[in-house]
Formats: sequence, C-alpha cells, structure tokens
Amino acid sequence: MKASETKADWPTFFIVGNSRSGTTMMMRIANNHSEVHSINEPHFFEKLWSPDDGEKSISRKEAFQLYAKLFTGQRAGFFEPVEKHVESYRSETESILGSYDQPLSRLGVYRHFIHYEARKNGKSIPCEKTPQNVFYISEILEHFPNARIINMVRDPRGVMLSQKRKWKRKFLGADFITRREMWRLRINYHPITISKLWNAAIGAVQAFEGEARLMNVRFEDLLAEPEETVKAICNFLGIAYEAEMLLVPHAGSSSEADRKDSLGIKKTRAKGWLDKGLSHTEIGICQRTCKKYMDQYGYEAIDVKSRVLANAWHHLNFPFKIALALIVNVKRMRSIGDTLKRRLSPK
Repeated sequence: MKASETKADWPTFFIVGNSRSGTTMMMRIANNHSEVHSINEPHFFEKLWSPDDGEKSISRKEAFQLYAKLFTGQRAGFFEPVEKHVESYRSETESILGSYDQPLSRLGVYRHFIHYEARKNGKSIPCEKTPQNVFYISEILEHFPNARIINMVRDPRGVMLSQKRKWKRKFLGADFITRREMWRLRINYHPITISKLWNAAIGAVQAFEGEARLMNVRFEDLLAEPEETVKAICNFLGIAYEAEMLLVPHAGSSSEADRKDSLGIKKTRAKGWLDKGLSHTEIGICQRTCKKYMDQYGYEAIDVKSRVLANAWHHLNFPFKIALALIVNVKRMRSIGDTLKRRLSPK
C-alpha cells in the first residue's frame, strides 16, 4: 500500500477509556475479527503529536524517526528503545517514504502506519487502542471522518484496585515491564488521583453525548453478557459478529497471573474490589469524588467507614504525590500544558 493511497475517510476503529477499564480486553476481542487488526497503544495524540502540530509538514528525517517509533512500539513493544530496532525497519521505512507524493505530516504518517500495519497482517480495518485518547476524541473525529470510537467505562473502584496493583503485572506475566516502569506505576497511584482521572475521562466524553460515531460500553456489561454486548458493538462498527471474537486469553489482570492458554470472557472480574485490595478509606474517597458519574452509570455506593487519620494522610500527601508523578511522566508528553489541561479541567 502506497502512502499516498491512505485516505482520512477510510474506516478506522479507536478504543479509548480510563486506563484499566477493559480497553485491552476490547482490543483483543476486536483483533479476533477476520477484518480487524489491533494497534496497541502508540500514544500518538499525546506523546508524538500535539494540536499545534495539526497537519503541518515535517521533514523526511522527522518522518523516518516517527515511523521508527511507531514500528518499534507495535512490533517490538512499547518499552523497547527505538535505537535498538531502528535499523531493522530502515529499508521498510525508506520504501514507504519513497512512495509519498504529497507533503509529509505527523498525522499523515500515523494515518498511513495504522492502515499499513492492518494490511500487512491481512486485515482491512485498523483498531487503535490507547486509553488516553479519551481526551482526544475531538481530534479523532476531525481527522478521521469515518472513525468509530468505543469508550470503555468501568466502576471507578474496580479501576482503583487495578491501578493500585498495576505495578505487580511484572510478576504476573508482563515480564516486559521494566523496573523503572514498575516504580513509575507505583508512584502514579493515589486514591485521589485515580478518582479525579476517572472523573476527567468520563467528563471528556460527556461533550460528545449523542455523537453517532461514539459508543459507550460498560466493562461490567461486557463481562455479564459478552455475546450480546459484542454483537451490539459489531453492529455499531458495521462489521459482522464472529463467535471467535470472544476467545480472548485470560491475561492482563493486576490480581491474577496470566493464563494465555485459557480462552473466553471471565465474568468474575467485575467486582474484585469488594473483597480485596482496597481499604474502606480508599473506597470512601473514590465514592465521594466520583459520585456524580457513578450515579449516572449505575454504580451503587456501599457503606464504608473511613479512618480519620488515613483519610487525612491521603489528602495531605496528595500534592507531593502529584508533583512526583508529574516528574516521572514528563517525558511521556509532547505538550505538557495541553496534556494537563485536558486532564485537570473541571468536569
């Protein structure tokens, strides 16, 4: 496929939502479809592009470096250093660049890359999964007129437990996670931070209520009624339902070891937060902070007794934890100001 053949109005699927809301499961379901190929977390709109870039032209050298980053993330893994793999993709990238007969841009490279990868794997539709793209829905709808966006929503208490334990993924099957990444994940966790980010992600979607190209999917509904839910998703995406879509591996949990030989939708994952991992104080902070949207999505609060000292401690150390999290995440943002604005704007 020549780069010049990639069109903005080609069908493209996006999976977005709060991190640890079932986006990976949804990606695996989509990838099992005979027409769909999944692109796993390139973080393009946040890490490799900013609104100021728009469709601005870039040099051939910049385009080569961008392709190298995208190829490395998709084929070698998100945590792999680009320098280690850049030569492996040199001839392929040079061939792609030689096919351009139009100005190069970051968006153009990204658009071509996701469709190129789909066709290289014998599929016709790319499905790009980056949870943080929930904050870039406007840009996706603008630059991908035929996009279909699936927004995954999960009980914030389930999200909180998964985020709290996420650093343990290294010992549960995700051995590709580096020690540095493990500590970044531990630093990122704070009950107030997770609650506010959940609100921000839900609030970011509210502006697009009624948008025909966006579908909200509750993680709990996917677990409880997988076939019916996936059929509805396929109808929204405009593709035929295939039973094989439900044969996803039991992998990615923050609480259980991966069992990639076990396939299917595991229904017991819905309310693990009830009996393990979260203190009453953490649950209380979450329920108070997220009450508005919890009510809207049908997540009922439970009676908990928060400990006064523990509650005070979480609020006192919150500013310091935020500052530390910003330091360890700063290199993951192309435009720090724009990224923070999208997450911190009142909802």
